[in-house]
Amino acid sequence: MELNEAVSLWLAYRRWKRQKRRENRMYLVHPILHDRMTHSMFETLYPKLRQHEKKVFNYFRMSVKSFDDLLLLIGEDLLPRANYVPREDVVSPEQKLVITLRYLATDYYFADLHYAYRLGKSTVIDIVQKTVYVIWNKLKDIVMKEPSTEEWMETARGFEKYTHFPNCIGAVDRKHIRIIKPLDSGSMFYNYKHFFSTVLLAVCDANYCFISIDVGACWKSKDSTIFKNSTFFKKLTEKSLNIPGPKPVSEIRTTRLPHVIVGDEAFSLSEHIMRPYCGKNLTKEKRIFNYRLSRARRYIECCFGILVNKWRIFHKPLNEHIEFAENIIKACCVLHNYVRLRDGYRYEDTLFETALDGLSTTTIRPGVRSRYTRDIFADYFMKEGRLSWQEKMI
Repeated sequence: MELNEAVSLWLAYRRWKRQKRRENRMYLVHPILHDRMTHSMFETLYPKLRQHEKKVFNYFRMSVKSFDDLLLLIGEDLLPRANYVPREDVVSPEQKLVITLRYLATDYYFADLHYAYRLGKSTVIDIVQKTVYVIWNKLKDIVMKEPSTEEWMETARGFEKYTHFPNCIGAVDRKHIRIIKPLDSGSMFYNYKHFFSTVLLAVCDANYCFISIDVGACWKSKDSTIFKNSTFFKKLTEKSLNIPGPKPVSEIRTTRLPHVIVGDEAFSLSEHIMRPYCGKNLTKEKRIFNYRLSRARRYIECCFGILVNKWRIFHKPLNEHIEFAENIIKACCVLHNYVRLRDGYRYEDTLFETALDGLSTTTIRPGVRSRYTRDIFADYFMKEGRLSWQEKMI
């Protein structure tokens, strides 16, 4: 049988199966969906909700102003296709955004939204799929754009002010995002903690905002290669990230040190990546350095915690196909930045433990120049950069 003939037979079979499913339906549109224009939560709850700022923030995880501005930004992309035949009960861009934000902000399933908003379950899925894709593509160049040299410097000033770690321009880490086993994936996404996951790699600044993210690495990728395969690392090695040049860390010490991103033991030590000393029998100087580095690195841990506790879809495994799951993760990351920059920080977002799991660590032998840079930082923390209470913390 020729290929074209086989494809034609397969398409004909699929059409026949779809026709059979339509014939076997009890209802073309279920009766419970007929009163959507009067009884759905978009008609009954949403208008009253907008009158109460605190309730809106609790419901959508953002203020009314931020919601309206986001709708203005993405609304045009959520309109029906140009060749779509208008209907009286067409789902508006506003309702699509309401449904999507409610899905991301809770651990609801699509069936819950199907009943709450009186829309078909497949319609709800299509709405969320398209909306998260549009949110990511519209916001990534606004709230997660590549920093300029001055913005890197501002980040460095923030880390030095709050963590007393000079020349630090970011913190990097990677976390498991739980997912339901993708079809035909075998053990590709099965990790050492015995559940299925995809990896979120992120760099953040001193304002708990993501500078860069990379989503989609599976557990079969080695820890040390996840970062090296990311777009951010490639630009870092190509020196195309506008990172400021080396500068002294104090007025006393004239040695010019590079600006660095701090991470844990899983990241290899390099010109712009700083990680702690490995081993147990460390000198006091090295233990002090590890403590000082951890004070800066905790910002990415807090960033993940705020992300998960604000967008509580991560409190359960993502039960979507892998591409859809990745778009959900990316949309939540840019929404995290969007809300953080516009509405600030809410204490209640940190009251729960993060549902993300870290990756195992590996030991990688660093280069001589990188070890020298780390030793200079360690010496600085013991002398002119010393904190009066740092010995108590080790």
